[in-house]
Amino acid sequence: MLTIGCHLSSSKGFLHMGEEAVSIGANTFQFFTRNPRGGKAKPLDLRDIAAYREYAMGHGFPVILAHAPYTLNACAKEGRTREFAWETMADDLQRMEAVPGQMYNFHPGSHVGQGVETAVSLIAECLDQAMKPGQTTTVLLETMAGKGSEVGSRFEELKAILERVREPERMGVCLDTCHIYDAGYDIKDRLEEVLEEFDRILGLSRLRAIHLNDSKNPFASHKDRHEKIGQGSLGLETFIRIINHPALRGLPFFLETPNELPGYAQEISLLRASYRE
Repeated sequence: MLTIGCHLSSSKGFLHMGEEAVSIGANTFQFFTRNPRGGKAKPLDLRDIAAYREYAMGHGFPVILAHAPYTLNACAKEGRTREFAWETMADDLQRMEAVPGQMYNFHPGSHVGQGVETAVSLIAECLDQAMKPGQTTTVLLETMAGKGSEVGSRFEELKAILERVREPERMGVCLDTCHIYDAGYDIKDRLEEVLEEFDRILGLSRLRAIHLNDSKNPFASHKDRHEKIGQGSLGLETFIRIINHPALRGLPFFLETPNELPGYAQEISLLRASYRE
């Protein structure tokens, strides 16, 4: 079965997100844990969460993906900025235990001139502070496009972070198709080679989720502008190969394309029709 969903607004609660997902043919979804620009999260509505968990069980949702705010920078120069990152992440991970066994994705951050080695150390330190023994949530590092001083556009950088953290078994990687193509990994014409490289450096067992996004920019542009499926430089055939690749078929796929619900419904329908059971 193809596990596919899109990014939904969490403003009306978990049950509403589950119902919206089902209404567009999805069997999973992604959501922001709080305002994507940061700030305090709303109090948990435990009744809503209980209703969602029952609904999800009845509709076959295997897993959902929470996304940290974009403003987190675990490797910033300023101590207060790093502190905000780990405080927010720790709070998010604690709250995620209300829906146990899910995933939490974040952008590793930008080293702002400090260098990758320093950034890797700071990111690992943040994760060690935020992650708690016994948590059921898997924390994912997202592959990045390599804008400016972004960390995570190379597989080796993600590996270095995973090698530094105390509990790497609680972590994985979320591969973003737009980001990785913009970073210089040719998943359009050399998907097999890219996956072999990922496996050699990180291990495919670390790959836990995929963001499906076409790219407005050409290969290796080191930019980050998502496009609708089949309307960017990657093209529809790339996504058909990805969702049907033997090493990727069991993973959950999350659309972050520039769409509203009707557009997401069309993309999900298109990809489901292209999936070989």
